[in-house]
Amino acid sequence: MAKPLQVEVYNPNGKYRVVSTKSMPGTRWINLLVQQDCRLEICTEKKTILSVEDIISLIGNKCNGVIGQLTEDWGETLFSALSRAGGTAFSNMAVGYNNVDVNAATKYGVAVGNTPGVLTETTAELAASLSLAAARRIVEADEFMRAGLYDGWLPHLFVGNLLKGQTVGVIGAGRIGSAYARMMVEGFKMNLIYYDLYQSTRLEKFVTAYGEFLKANGEQPVTWKRASSMDEVLREADLISLHPILDKTTYHLVNKERLSKMKKEAILINCSRGPVVDEVALVEHLKANPMFRVGLDVFEDEPYMKPGLAEMKNAVIVPHIASASKWTREGMATLAALNVLGKIKGYPVWSDPNRVDPFLDENSQPPAASPSIVNSKALGLPVSKL
Repeated sequence: MAKPLQVEVYNPNGKYRVVSTKSMPGTRWINLLVQQDCRLEICTEKKTILSVEDIISLIGNKCNGVIGQLTEDWGETLFSALSRAGGTAFSNMAVGYNNVDVNAATKYGVAVGNTPGVLTETTAELAASLSLAAARRIVEADEFMRAGLYDGWLPHLFVGNLLKGQTVGVIGAGRIGSAYARMMVEGFKMNLIYYDLYQSTRLEKFVTAYGEFLKANGEQPVTWKRASSMDEVLREADLISLHPILDKTTYHLVNKERLSKMKKEAILINCSRGPVVDEVALVEHLKANPMFRVGLDVFEDEPYMKPGLAEMKNAVIVPHIASASKWTREGMATLAALNVLGKIKGYPVWSDPNRVDPFLDENSQPPAASPSIVNSKALGLPVSKL
């Protein structure tokens, strides 16, 4: 058994014991749990990633629910331990749940929550930020200045890519992909090519309407095209952003062969899931094509990077911060807490997990529902009529 971990306790005499494996932004989530008679224990151990043994020690002999993180391995061992302790609820503080064995949770009668509905714009904004940083070589130039190397303007100093009038390619035009596309089209007057299994009618209408607006004002209109294949996007786009889900079909979606189809001075952005890109192949491509650039928020083997990536000047790399805006992270904490609370209290499941504004209004009490339970159907949980 692992040694006891440091915890901070709120409402020690609360009826329901809820554990959070990490401190989370904001205080509203804490207050909401305490107000509903929960004893909340927040792990404050100075350890970035807790082991399975660590989390078992936090669960203990009595625990009604756990709020966890996407860095943790929630499988058979943890869900059986939570079930033995009387627990019926777990929520990731994340929209993704690749770290969770949902079937194992269902087997032990544990509801699995996630936090969609608050990450769309902030993730799209980071993808746009990486696009600009890579195109204009911001990080290289910043390091150059800090090193005291600037001794005067030069014609060739950090020449990058102009985005206006170029083509942005989007792989996966769901909520985040479409939000990113709108930002790049409207913000930089880029043309759009996208690939998705489903037609994005709203996105197409947006680009069409914006193109008509530009034309009416005497400017070159923007255009859109729905590609028939992903390879078509890779060949034609100057800037490509990846927004697919991660499953067996999208593992190493971008590999050596597909990298070779891209333009020599193209820019690749990934704020989706690390394993979507073959990182070893990417490092080799960056070495062989110094004008090819990449912006990455996620990595194949987080928290590690493949050898050589950190040394690539043509790579902008940040530590999985797509959701790291204050409003979003506090919202994620609130939703995760309410997922756990809702199951403990026997509340129904919210009917639309992507429309969560009622849960985020700090001036009113949230609805008596769990915002998003991914295995609600398998558990036979009722749906809210609210």
